[in-house]
Amino acid sequence: MTKEELRIVFMGTPEFAVGTLSALVEGGYNVVAVVTQPDKPVGRHGSVLQPSEVKRYALEKGIPVLQPEKMKDPLFVEQLRAYNADLQVVVAFRMLPEVVWAMPRFGTFNVHAALLPQYRGAAPINWAVINGETTTGVTTFFLDHDIDTGRIILRRTFDIPDEADVAYVYDGLMRLGAEAAIDTIDRIIEGDGQVESISQEEMTQEMTTLHAAPKIFKDTCRIDWTMTSKRVYDFVRGLSPYPGAWTTLCQEGAQPVVMKVFKTAKTNRGAVGEPGDIVVEKNQLFVTTSDGLLRIEELQMAGKRRMNAADFLNGMRQAAACVLK
Repeated sequence: MTKEELRIVFMGTPEFAVGTLSALVEGGYNVVAVVTQPDKPVGRHGSVLQPSEVKRYALEKGIPVLQPEKMKDPLFVEQLRAYNADLQVVVAFRMLPEVVWAMPRFGTFNVHAALLPQYRGAAPINWAVINGETTTGVTTFFLDHDIDTGRIILRRTFDIPDEADVAYVYDGLMRLGAEAAIDTIDRIIEGDGQVESISQEEMTQEMTTLHAAPKIFKDTCRIDWTMTSKRVYDFVRGLSPYPGAWTTLCQEGAQPVVMKVFKTAKTNRGAVGEPGDIVVEKNQLFVTTSDGLLRIEELQMAGKRRMNAADFLNGMRQAAACVLK
């Protein structure tokens, strides 16, 4: 069997998934259909429907698109089966029922943006950076009944520089994930549908700690200034540029204002005052953590544009009298 003969259905939604889809299409692989989320209502009254990035790309390339509301919908299952796929490839999509993932004769594999069994869940890139990891990667694995627990086909590692934020890691893993997907498909083709894989249970026996990667909500993103400077530093870059770590700027006699923090810098200076206390020196903005001073370099006040700390201080003369909570 060749890559032109292997019938592939691709499933995904965000830009991250487009990296793999485009690599398949441009590499000459036979993508017969795409499955993605229904168009999302946007605008003030939700009157405008916005297609996913995967749908946009698929339509540009003339690939049929399916957008089921429910993955078990009999009509959708019937439409999907009509494409007679040999293999399904999933990147950044939702959980699939067995009637879907077990449909192709060669199964369904997922590209996960972490080194499974570590960082199972919806936000593996964010949590790897938040936790100060120096290495992450991508994993391809066969889907089964539980989320992110199937047999691993291959893993590829990716270094995280200390200054890197989520945008840097996201872009790197998007490219690496595409390469891993193609490598996985080529192995399946060479083995005529058979490929070596390893149980995650075997791997977890060798690990003392498993880190999870749950979905991130607004409250998850609030900065705790009682953490160490290193922890806050990693927390900020692990949420930058999206969804953004935040705190509240509190000043006596004024309403607290939400401040997003996009970039900080570590210092060698000890703590001054209590966690959250602001220190201003030579047009630089510092915040006290549990063990020292952390310099804020880029921020955004609610309703304002993103700016550097110097510009913020030029417009906020009383910053030293404020506290971050």
